[in-house]
Amino acid sequence: MQNPPRLHAIVPLLAVLAALAPLSLAATPSTHAQLVQFFKEWREFQHPAMVDGVPDYSATAMKKQYAALTEWRKRLESFDLAGWTTADKADYNLIRAEMNGLEFDHRVLRPWAKAPFFYRTVFDSESDTPLHEGPHVYGALDLWRYKLPLAPADANFVHAKLVAIPKLLAQAKVNLAEPSHDLWTLGIWFKRGEAQTLVGLAQETAASNPEVSSAARAAARSVDEFRAWLETGLAKAPAGKPLGIAEYNWQLENVQLTTQTWQSLMQAMQRELARSLASLQLVRNRNRALPELRLPGSLEELNRRNDEAIGEYLSFMKRQEIFTVPDYMNLDRLRPVKRLVAPEALDIFTNVEYRDSLPMKCHMVHWLEKQRLDHEPHPSLIRSSRPLYNIWSGRSEGFATAWEEAMMQAGLLDARPRAQELIHIMTAVRAIRGIADLKFHSGEFTLEQAMKYVFETAPNGWFNPKGSTIWVDLGIYAHQPGYGTTYLAGKLDFDKLIADSAAAHPGQFRMRTFMDEFFSKGVVPMSLIRWEMTGKTDEARALGLRQ
Repeated sequence: MQNPPRLHAIVPLLAVLAALAPLSLAATPSTHAQLVQFFKEWREFQHPAMVDGVPDYSATAMKKQYAALTEWRKRLESFDLAGWTTADKADYNLIRAEMNGLEFDHRVLRPWAKAPFFYRTVFDSESDTPLHEGPHVYGALDLWRYKLPLAPADANFVHAKLVAIPKLLAQAKVNLAEPSHDLWTLGIWFKRGEAQTLVGLAQETAASNPEVSSAARAAARSVDEFRAWLETGLAKAPAGKPLGIAEYNWQLENVQLTTQTWQSLMQAMQRELARSLASLQLVRNRNRALPELRLPGSLEELNRRNDEAIGEYLSFMKRQEIFTVPDYMNLDRLRPVKRLVAPEALDIFTNVEYRDSLPMKCHMVHWLEKQRLDHEPHPSLIRSSRPLYNIWSGRSEGFATAWEEAMMQAGLLDARPRAQELIHIMTAVRAIRGIADLKFHSGEFTLEQAMKYVFETAPNGWFNPKGSTIWVDLGIYAHQPGYGTTYLAGKLDFDKLIADSAAAHPGQFRMRTFMDEFFSKGVVPMSLIRWEMTGKTDEARALGLRQ
């Protein structure tokens, strides 16, 4: 008669003991659904805590986050992948790459302690890539998302973000304990632009949203004061230690998931530079009897050229069955021109755009891809959430670059022989920037030497020393190792994927079928896409991916 009370007392005790049981005694996670839940928790952990509207990148907070990473790795490694599809395994390895990205930030890059560039306060324009290029603080203000005059809810949100800017920069002064001359030089340039953006916002909202306007002016003053602080410290900032080839290779393999190395990339960049410059001369010789491409005489002419190029581009995609063009695709995003720039102010890509609008439309497949990401998100939350640490760069930038030459080979520019010269010029520029990236991180180039190399090597001198492109490009590459090489490295991967796919289906390869499947895999590393599309495991094995 005494047994029931004893059982009644033991049951809750067993529940408590089960809850306290070590992870090793718990059931091994083994489903993709569990991986998705783990991913949600991981993303919450990955970003810093918000304190009074400001992300906490203090030394104490970062030390705590890094210490916790070991347990997150153990949880991920505990998954049993037996019976999983290749797609599900790719998702798993994508999370592992993000963990490697966080490790690399803590162990090597330490952007919160080294890079003023990291403390971006506002982005006034949308990136054409899945997420912003290069590292930046969590929760920065994406001003381009909002229309003026601001709606009440938007005004409140923007106002809160602006009020947090002086507090963020006050924290940055404490956190930036490892200065380097080149990174601070870049930070000074970017802060000048941010202040101008904030002043512009203050002016545009003065009548409609006075509280936002006042906060924007205060934020601009804090950015200017922070820039002055950087300028004072620049004189005594040491040169800084380069990343080094070993760490560059670690990041390529473990974060970007590419089998390329610093050494192989240098060979590839040099080969592509020679090939593109030689091709340029051969095409120019073929075109020698044709008139040179001329600059537009007015904004109206430039816009007309843009409209004609967009129409021709869309018609070609459909006529040649290149890929399925869904009805939701808005080609207005391919019309970037808002004003006519004087010839002496043209930079590398405006020099291309102003001579023939069609080649740049190929690279602007970026914008069509972003629409696809919004309208047709990948079924897996892990991929549709867009990978962190620019893990998408080889796929996004590499494909957009590959698309330029691919469309030329497919016949898009057959009636525009002079425009074909522009394709080779852009390829050369990507190789030049890749070499600058590689040599900056190996320590062979300082920032100044990298800029000088780009200016002196670019065809026709089209990289403008007074323009912003060089600063934006090298600003990204200096803070995100390998980004400058992804344009051509990703292009080579895309070429290999086409070749592998065609070899697997002799005589049956269809571009539209291939491209539609390619798009369906999401914007993730090309090694994962190749593994999933072809079944080839050589790269997965070389990278040590879990299979």
